[in-house]
Amino acid sequence: MRRRRSSSIAANPVLIGAATTLVVVVAIFLAYNANSGLPFVPTYQIKTELPSAANLVVGNDVRIGGTRVGTVADIAPRRRRDGSAYALLTLQLETAVKPLPIDSTVLVRSRSALGLKYVELARGSSAQGLQEGATLALRQATPAPVEIDEFLGTFDEATRTNSQRNLTEFGNAFAGRGQDLNRAIEELNPLLTTLVPVMANLSDPDTQLARLVSALARTARIVAPVAETQAALFANLDTTFAALAGVARPYLQDSIEGGPPALDAATRSFRVQRPFLANTERLFAELRPGVRALRASAPALADAFVLGTRTLRRAPALNARLKPAFVAFQRFAEDPLVALGVDDLTKTARILAPTIAHLTPTQTVCNYVTLWFRNLSSLLSEGGVNGTTQRFIIISTPEGPNNEGGPSAAPANGPGPNYLRTNPYPNTAAPGQPRECEASNEPFAAGRQAIGNVPGNQGTRHDETKRDGR
Repeated sequence: MRRRRSSSIAANPVLIGAATTLVVVVAIFLAYNANSGLPFVPTYQIKTELPSAANLVVGNDVRIGGTRVGTVADIAPRRRRDGSAYALLTLQLETAVKPLPIDSTVLVRSRSALGLKYVELARGSSAQGLQEGATLALRQATPAPVEIDEFLGTFDEATRTNSQRNLTEFGNAFAGRGQDLNRAIEELNPLLTTLVPVMANLSDPDTQLARLVSALARTARIVAPVAETQAALFANLDTTFAALAGVARPYLQDSIEGGPPALDAATRSFRVQRPFLANTERLFAELRPGVRALRASAPALADAFVLGTRTLRRAPALNARLKPAFVAFQRFAEDPLVALGVDDLTKTARILAPTIAHLTPTQTVCNYVTLWFRNLSSLLSEGGVNGTTQRFIIISTPEGPNNEGGPSAAPANGPGPNYLRTNPYPNTAAPGQPRECEASNEPFAAGRQAIGNVPGNQGTRHDETKRDGR
């Protein structure tokens, strides 16, 4: 009896060919779908809004920290209410990054200079994560990406020309200055040694350098609108300094050289002058009321200065003639009896001070003294063929009981015009009196007796004496 021969798959060509075909089909399927992720592999899907999805295609990488964590599954345009458009991306991520913090940011970056892009995710720090299908808002697409063409576009013709000029000028600046550069590098060592404590102070939180920088930033923002004005200022300063260059030597140089000794002398002298300046300050403070009172006399003072100018021209000759008088006055002042007389006059002035203070307003407020002399001169000078007013005017007294024509038992009090009207002591704005010039201003009391001060305040009106004496 013969043994039966064993069967084997490897001996069957049909089965081998079918298995090979199946493997090839599966490989092609996997290769075709590689950009969309391997089939039957779980993914974590979220969406994100971008201001622009230019040059992005479905299947581009999604990376975190440079590591590929997923792909772009879909790109769809969206429109805002104002008509502008943005892009909505669907991202398929590995479950290893799930959940992504809700404060994460997204950025489209260039993978190469040929325009290939990928989506860069930056994980946030929030403890709350994005759920499956959640969306990163448009405000989280930050910072704004810079395209390679925008970067290259900054190097326009003007920029290239200025860059060439800068390189040329920097090259000329360093040319032939090797020894100076070596010396500068040599001096850097002590500079850096001294700079260490300075930097330590600046980095100390108590220095508040951050606040200083912020304040400088705000200052720069405030002065930005007047940048053109400041530019014009520097242009004008250039013109000014160009003009000063012509007198820089020796005039400005001598002024600068003599400045420190002058400051030293001023520092020494100001210490000595300080008491004088303090006394001067008190003097002007005391003079202020007097100067305020002189405002009414300013026209007369102006005329006095005009006339005084002519008088001062003759003052030297007068001074020479006054020398003997001053010598005699010196001998008089040195006489012991003069001191006793001065003491007596001082006591007299002290005794008369209240009386003078009481009588002063009679002139300063009411001008009565000047008016009395004016009227007195008129009384003795004006008149007619019969003589002056004082000589021929006859004043008749009223008739009636107790009239002023003779002795009476009581003050005249009518009838008829026989009324006594007298005010022997009118108010003159003296201390304790109302501020009024009562004489010649009191109203006429018709049909009744009026003795003494009249009721009410009559004001301070009075005649003014002009410069010609009228």
